[in-house]
Amino acid sequence: MTGPRGNVLELAVLGSLHETPLHGYELRKRLNTLLGMFRAFSYGSLYPCLKSLLNDGLIVEEEPPEDVVLGRRSKIVYKLTAEGKERLQDLLTQAGPSAWEDESFGIHFAFFRHTEAEVRLRILEGRRSRLEERLEAVRTALARTRERLDSYTLELQRHGLESVEREVRWLNELINTERAQAVQNQADRDEDPDSQ
Repeated sequence: MTGPRGNVLELAVLGSLHETPLHGYELRKRLNTLLGMFRAFSYGSLYPCLKSLLNDGLIVEEEPPEDVVLGRRSKIVYKLTAEGKERLQDLLTQAGPSAWEDESFGIHFAFFRHTEAEVRLRILEGRRSRLEERLEAVRTALARTRERLDSYTLELQRHGLESVEREVRWLNELINTERAQAVQNQADRDEDPDSQ
């Protein structure tokens, strides 16, 4: 489970287990609900991830009590260990370019409530920067090829452009909210020096 894709799944699993212990099916369901249509996890990727996390000591398996049997056999419940909590915190502090990409931004965003404000802001600004680069590239390509494209392809290009512009506006709002909250938090700390 190495590389950005492995870290994305690792973050998703550890973040979900941080909320509550889950068995594999519940975990998969929670991940699909949490991340919606943007990301679906299959058993083919989830179970190797769970096995790796078990081998690394980041999670443990627990059998439910004997009086709690689901179906024909009891289901193994996965639970975060202290090392798993530390690894989750480590993953939540990573705010570099991999956190800004389509593949992982949604997962980082889903666990922002567990992420430091400074890290959230860096991820949001990085994502906005990445999308602004994409906007410029699409606008340039569209200007060069507009007369050679049919009306359907042009409409698809326009739709893509509007989607990215909408996300940039949304990110601007989130960034402004994060900055305002940071200013408010600093003002509160300045007002109450005993809270530091």
